[in-house]
Amino acid sequence: MTDSFSRRGLIQLGLGGAAAGVLAPGQAGAQRPDSEKLGFAVVGLGKLALGQIVPGFLNCSSAKLAALVSGHPDKARALAAAQGLPVDAIYDYGNFDRIAHNPRIQIVYIALPNFLHAEYTIRALKAGKHVLCEKPMATSIADCEAMIAAAKAADRRLMIAYRCQYEPLNLEAMRRLRSGALGRPRLVVTDMGRQSDLAEPSDAWRLDMAKSGGGALADMGIYGVNASRYLLNEEPVEVRAWAQTNRSDPRFRTTEDLISWQFRFPSGAIGEGSTSFSYAGTMAYRVLCEHGRLVADPGAFYGGNRLTVEGTAGERQPKLPEIDQFAREMDWMADVVRGKAPLVSPGEEGLQDMRLMRAILDSVARGGATIRTDWGYRRAFDPAAVVGVPAPA
Repeated sequence: MTDSFSRRGLIQLGLGGAAAGVLAPGQAGAQRPDSEKLGFAVVGLGKLALGQIVPGFLNCSSAKLAALVSGHPDKARALAAAQGLPVDAIYDYGNFDRIAHNPRIQIVYIALPNFLHAEYTIRALKAGKHVLCEKPMATSIADCEAMIAAAKAADRRLMIAYRCQYEPLNLEAMRRLRSGALGRPRLVVTDMGRQSDLAEPSDAWRLDMAKSGGGALADMGIYGVNASRYLLNEEPVEVRAWAQTNRSDPRFRTTEDLISWQFRFPSGAIGEGSTSFSYAGTMAYRVLCEHGRLVADPGAFYGGNRLTVEGTAGERQPKLPEIDQFAREMDWMADVVRGKAPLVSPGEEGLQDMRLMRAILDSVARGGATIRTDWGYRRAFDPAAVVGVPAPA
């Protein structure tokens, strides 16, 4: 499947520069009748799927819900009935591969616990379906590489659900930094964490290293790792990291708790990040530049994010539209499959974050030793240059 959105193609379309001409929702693929929307199978009916993904289809212009995959038949049947899906649109994990014979499904959304991402992504790709996979991409570098290889072998698209790369506040922050109005970015600070509870089933597997691939770092810290990269539009060349974990706390038998790290970037900027499963909930970042700063607090919630820009002209809070972030990324994936939008967050993006998180944990294990991280990865598309947002009302 040839990707029509090459770097050269973007330049020819006038999209290779900064924000002018970027693709806004519905612009890459205008509002379509339901019969023309691409069908998604949602795999895993946990909190995220029930609370965000399935409701998100109501706000999609290019995507629709076509099937459900769950190990809980009663839950799946009740949801299918509520969504108007036929009985043959329900699958379990045993008969999952039969999706290959369902022409109503073009894309599979993997919303399973992290340790199952690789298996079901690869099975979906072998079934001839495109895949939108939740982050973190997997629990190991090897699994990420296998997922990328499977997508290439199947000639299908693999996108990682980095919703913040398609969200108005984060896009505005990127563009402000790219404009140079605040001067050169010098320091990016990200703090992403929350309290966890072993009595909560969705936290229990996140606190299991084998199932989560990194505890708080894989669940919350990944937002900071990814944000520091897309805000600066460059990749770190080295990292140092430290952890503070109370092993008498039953939550942290196999994972680290509080982790703090420092990235060094080629431009000279420094990235400082923290994550924890035992501090007050926060998803915030700030960028200190030569002539001003950006503060996003919160900066990665599903809604209600706030951006403050402080520069030579004073302080202001840009008026930004609220969107359904899950509908946005599902529509974007549908337009990628149609060849109407570039693949902004491919499997390689997920692999880069996995490698960086492994480097952080490696540094922690070595008492804060410096780990080189310049592996040559460069993103194919800058979100600030190709992803648009609707105009404020």
